[in-house]
Amino acid sequence: MKIVQSCVGKFHHFDLARQFERQGCLKAIFTGYPRRKLTGEKLPSGKVHTFPWLHAPYMVMGRFMYGTPLHRDFAWINSMSFDRHVSRSALLADCDVFVGLSGTGLLSGRRVQQCGGRYICDRGSSHIRFQDAILRDEYSRWEMPYTGVDPRMIEQEEAEYATADMVTVASTFVRESFKSRGFPEEKLATIPYGVNLSQFHPVGEPAPETFDLLFVGGVTLRKGVPYLLEAFAKLKHPRKRLRIVGGHTTETRSFVSRLPTDGVEFLGHRPQDELIRLMSESHALVLPSIEDGFGLVMAQAMACGCALIASRNTGALDLFTDGVEGYIIEPRDSNALLEALGRMAEDREGLARMREAALRRVREIEGWTQYGDRFVEICEGLVARGGRN
Repeated sequence: MKIVQSCVGKFHHFDLARQFERQGCLKAIFTGYPRRKLTGEKLPSGKVHTFPWLHAPYMVMGRFMYGTPLHRDFAWINSMSFDRHVSRSALLADCDVFVGLSGTGLLSGRRVQQCGGRYICDRGSSHIRFQDAILRDEYSRWEMPYTGVDPRMIEQEEAEYATADMVTVASTFVRESFKSRGFPEEKLATIPYGVNLSQFHPVGEPAPETFDLLFVGGVTLRKGVPYLLEAFAKLKHPRKRLRIVGGHTTETRSFVSRLPTDGVEFLGHRPQDELIRLMSESHALVLPSIEDGFGLVMAQAMACGCALIASRNTGALDLFTDGVEGYIIEPRDSNALLEALGRMAEDREGLARMREAALRRVREIEGWTQYGDRFVEICEGLVARGGRN
């Protein structure tokens, strides 16, 4: 079996590519990343094909113009140009399965199907219409302007969902978002992500006399940061600290200025080595997202021996058990978040058990092996079935 992947960025697709390569079925992976940023991906160079001419400037633009109409237009041009480039490759005519990240795979997927292959649309977030609706509502709650998901991209993705032989998602939350939009359940496959255990592992311990919390991700309404700041401000602890790792935008300044930030450290982007240290030295990682297909940082933090507090809309239900490795709360509920924080802060023995349980649980995942094995099973099933779904 020969598999071609397409991912305009990196996300989890290079982890998946290494699994396909391990099983001898990776034919090629296409990406918008420049080759110089892929030297550590441990894949045969001849199987990695880059098209960075638009994606690289798009990423730079995002630091200064995120959410603006110009940035959205450039995102559309970037996605469509990348898909058009991949669709013209002769490699697609000789593959059994094409796995394309949603938003950039329609032309390529159709080309593969025309050549007798199968097309899997891999969606990392919730159904695009569900995503647009829940974020629109969130911005309205905070009385902030919402640009909205590009209508062209909504149309593009829905065409991909309909065209694909299978849509792969990473969590029950995403699966339910598709079902709520009337998408046929038999075309959905749920495969939770893994974690690179060779990179993420404990390198330290949290201080016993403090209560150190960590957030990793974009400092946005989508990630639920305002609810975290509200809950943290109300938490009673003499030596509490919240470290926030992630990029800022103009949106960040708008809502952070309204909220208390005593004891909060905004660290911006940090290199991976430092992130691993911060995860190891924190008592808990908090991810209260409003919409998050599967927060990769959760498994990464668990691999560093960190307990979790996460909303249901993060993939938490597929990764850990409420009350064992951490707490699962409803999104948009700062009171529930405060209660979970208070339990951890007061019950240090229970918190230590959660940290130990988190480390055991993530090791059961076997890195990315289970994810890769399950994905190969789905590909084999599509090829064996023959014909369109």
